[in-house]
Amino acid sequence: MRLFIDTGSVAEVQEIAAWGILAGATTNPSLLAKEDGDPGEIIRRICDLVGGPVSAEVVSSDPEGMIAEGRALRELHEHVTVKVPFCKEGLAAAHALTSEGISVNMTLVFSANQALLAAGAGVTYVSCFMGRLDDISVDSGQVVAEIVECFRAGGVTSQIIAASVRHPEHVIAAAQLGCEIATVPAKVLHQMLEHPLTTAGAERFRKDWESRPEFGDWLQSLVSKRVGATRG
Repeated sequence: MRLFIDTGSVAEVQEIAAWGILAGATTNPSLLAKEDGDPGEIIRRICDLVGGPVSAEVVSSDPEGMIAEGRALRELHEHVTVKVPFCKEGLAAAHALTSEGISVNMTLVFSANQALLAAGAGVTYVSCFMGRLDDISVDSGQVVAEIVECFRAGGVTSQIIAASVRHPEHVIAAAQLGCEIATVPAKVLHQMLEHPLTTAGAERFRKDWESRPEFGDWLQSLVSKRVGATRG
């Protein structure tokens, strides 16, 4: 399963892209509205940083407006994927955009029926919102499992994005259920780093190493020799 970051913050993308784990990113109007600066430039910077698909969302409510905005967003950067909300107008816009070769991410999908309609419109990605399903006491894992099963049984090529990820357990569930992608906020990606045994183990190694200062000198000499060799 590939990991995207769900954010409108260039700083967050810059930090986490340096980890080497990002395959793409998703944004939306709410996330971009929190940031200072031109939204188009923010999207371009995120595209450059992740080097993969970056979803940028339309805001119109009619098909014609969505199509026009989608075309304009696609021209911002070669990595832009147009994000379109699920509705009958969104389906029509998605079909038109995909017919032009524009990659579309259908967002706000909450059921297998909606996912099948989105796939029928030819979208590249279908985003199922796990956290919002949990908010209304619907088992998000069951819904995602139904979407995965329907897609696999029918040979659907649209990729499933686990969205509205609230905690690391959502990421694990998405991977186990067979989602191709999880789009994850920076906060949750940081949480995925943590485990008390990792922290304790690193501290133990540090103390053991510091108890023999000559080991540190030895390692630094290796680094210096390598640097000297590459310069020579």
